Amino acid sequence: MSEVVFANEMDEEMTLNMGPHHPSTHGVLRFIIQSDGEIIRKATPDVGYLHRSIEKIGERCTYQGYMPYTDRVDYVAAMFANECWASACEKLMDIEVPKRAQYLRVISCELNRISSHMVALGAMAMDIGAITPFPWALREREYINDLIEELCGARLTFNYHRIGGVSFDMPKGWRDKVFAFLETFDPAMEEFDRLITNNTIYVKRLADVAVISAEEAKDWGLVGPNLRASGVAWDLRKEDEYSVYPELDFDIPVGQGLVGTVGDCWDRFWLRCQECRESSKILRQALDKIDEHPEDDIMGKLPRKMKPTGEAYVRVESARGDMGCYVIGRGGQEPYRVRFRTGSFTAMGIVEPKSPGLFVADLVALIASLDVVAPEIDR
Repeated sequence: MSEVVFANEMDEEMTLNMGPHHPSTHGVLRFIIQSDGEIIRKATPDVGYLHRSIEKIGERCTYQGYMPYTDRVDYVAAMFANECWASACEKLMDIEVPKRAQYLRVISCELNRISSHMVALGAMAMDIGAITPFPWALREREYINDLIEELCGARLTFNYHRIGGVSFDMPKGWRDKVFAFLETFDPAMEEFDRLITNNTIYVKRLADVAVISAEEAKDWGLVGPNLRASGVAWDLRKEDEYSVYPELDFDIPVGQGLVGTVGDCWDRFWLRCQECRESSKILRQALDKIDEHPEDDIMGKLPRKMKPTGEAYVRVESARGDMGCYVIGRGGQEPYRVRFRTGSFTAMGIVEPKSPGLFVADLVALIASLDVVAPEIDR
């Protein structure tokens, strides 16, 4: 009789809290886990711990004055939010950006893409239990932070882009420093692959875990690396052909299921490694081509008064995918409405349907592989 009671007790479902201060939730995120022992029956995201009314703040600032706030939309890849806001305002006010400024935007954003992916890759490895890859990844990120600091004076919240262009041109000798970094970065990625990407234990830990098919990825609105890891070749740099990306030659990596199933946790990790290599190719080309526009100004011609009427929506390919900005002007110095669309918010939606049947430890892998950033979710 006691054995029967004991078995019934073990069958009872437990409700666990993961977060909002758990180190593996990548920010102040909370997951309500219903589990049968180590097996998850459902994991429900509970967001809202970092809501700062950043979009409402945009409706209380001037168009130019709102730029520093956009850094806080995604503090790991702030350059893309700068570009998204600037591009939306430029579309609203019909402002033309000089070619040199466009190249500087591409260079700054691709450096930031590598920097962001380094954080994602290192943190995911550490979440799984591998400590060494994280400082290796941070080392490369610090090199980039040094370069960006020389370019704009900041290392995290950049405030570099401006409506109509950028705030600073490249310092003297900076271009050569970027090339020198890329010469060391490409071999460093090969070492990183040997250290962790193709590590046997790491592969067994991630292969065939939390597989997201191409249809599921599209149905749930995944974007960026999370969408491409499921085998969907969709990148706004190719699809929308914005800025000077049509003048550059680069590939769009997609998940291939090299060690498991297309769209598993390992594919999402591997794909970001590949994207870092493609960003390196883009940077080399952009740094060469920018010399073709040495006399161009870094700021376009702005209207005397920024009091536009109308609405505009612009999207860019951020480190976390499709980032969109919608702005409405009603003839005042301040926008009437400001809204952002971010990749992390849509990625959170697929956690609940993919969690049943996972181990609790596998949920950590799923969250890390989606590379969500809390401010992108709450805003």
